[in-house]
Amino acid sequence: MTDLLHTLPNFPTKLYTHLIPSLERKLITTTDLLTLEPLEIARRAQLPLLDVRRLTRHVLARLQSQLGVLSEERVLREYEGHLGITDTSSLSRNGSAIVTKWSVISTLDPILDNALSGGIPTGYITEVTGERFSFLFSLHFDVVLTKHRLSGAGKTQFLLSLLITAQLPPPYGLSRPTVYISTEHPLPTPRLTQILRTHTQLSSLTPLQKPSLSRIFSIQTPDLESQDHILAYQVPVLLARHNAGLIVIDSIAANYRAERSSTSSSGAALGLRTSQLLKLGHQLRSLAREHDCAIVVSNQVADRFAPTSPSPPQTRQTSASPPHFLSSSPHGSSQGMQSLDAAIMPPPPPSNPLPQPYQSLSIYPPLTLDHQQNFFTGWSSAPPPSLHHEQTPQSASQRSMQNQNSKTPALGLVWTNQIACRIALVKKRNLGLGGEGTSSTGDGERLWRRYMKIAFASWGPGTGSMGKGIEFEIWGGGVRSLVMKPEGEE
Repeated sequence: MTDLLHTLPNFPTKLYTHLIPSLERKLITTTDLLTLEPLEIARRAQLPLLDVRRLTRHVLARLQSQLGVLSEERVLREYEGHLGITDTSSLSRNGSAIVTKWSVISTLDPILDNALSGGIPTGYITEVTGERFSFLFSLHFDVVLTKHRLSGAGKTQFLLSLLITAQLPPPYGLSRPTVYISTEHPLPTPRLTQILRTHTQLSSLTPLQKPSLSRIFSIQTPDLESQDHILAYQVPVLLARHNAGLIVIDSIAANYRAERSSTSSSGAALGLRTSQLLKLGHQLRSLAREHDCAIVVSNQVADRFAPTSPSPPQTRQTSASPPHFLSSSPHGSSQGMQSLDAAIMPPPPPSNPLPQPYQSLSIYPPLTLDHQQNFFTGWSSAPPPSLHHEQTPQSASQRSMQNQNSKTPALGLVWTNQIACRIALVKKRNLGLGGEGTSSTGDGERLWRRYMKIAFASWGPGTGSMGKGIEFEIWGGGVRSLVMKPEGEE
């Protein structure tokens, strides 16, 4: 460590007098502190791991301060935090101070903003999940196969709108640049230009107030290794130098799904992915908290398969312990037949069923994931057919359609615990009056309808997963809400 004062002449070495002699005896230099793992240095020098980490972070912070990446005040604050000195100024803030510090990014739609309790706030991880676009192949009479691209639920359109509105001054935005990290496709600049030109609130701004594409930093991550490197090293420097207020990752599950498809699905592989997701969640939360920025990620979904005809628990208990309905008396035959009928008939439905909409979920035990996922995924599946109720063709058709639309966000429950809000964008076919999706488009009726649900949010009540949600549409200026109409109304 003799080269430490040559590298950083003003470094406070008196605070680490219990570490430097041991590091010098093991010939550990400043370069080793920055390149080697703290655990390896602690083993070589026989020093406490936490103390080595504090020294390493302090040296790194001083170097970043010399390069202009971090301010001197921030270096002192982080340095004091590593030594266990707590800043009590944040504890003395009252409720009004916290409310005034609240910064959100608006969607430029009052109904959508109201559902989000004001907008997308800074300091949190928000997920936008929904179906991707699909392709429809049609066969014409001249035996020509035509490929049509059907748009998805609108995740990318929602994210592109946020990239623009975050540049607006408060209360609509943050007056800060934005970052777009793509894992699948490059930044669609023509669509951003269309939003700026079409939306009336944006097109009416002066050139100095109008958001610009030059204030959107675009990064592509083709694989998981480059994604980890960019989030750990490049993004913190970008946030510190340009004071970006929004980070958009589109999408968060693409690289993990590609990695899983190329490896085995054994327990070790799943455990490795769990640790990777925990590390990713910690990185994103740290960036959002330290730089006071909003992090919005899009997520893919998978189809949810529900059981078709489960047996009720009462029937299994009856078959496991057959009743003693036979009698030895000559007058016991009629009583025996009554007991036999009671044994083979299903029990009547409960007299006090659960209130709607939770009655349809009572088929699953309350603590199972099949039951709980209806409350945090954004999709509530239809209940399996019950033995207590007669199934009509119409109810069976509705249940089949609802189960086909039931989805589960990717990356599982581990990733759900890392985010603060989940926005589910649901795309449903307009069934029309006939119930079979045969409504024509000649009168302007939409074949597909989109709804936004706030499955959960740590800063507001949300809309929940049980209701229909808020209907919205994609137009030239981004996304906007629509007036709710009853099912089947023209």
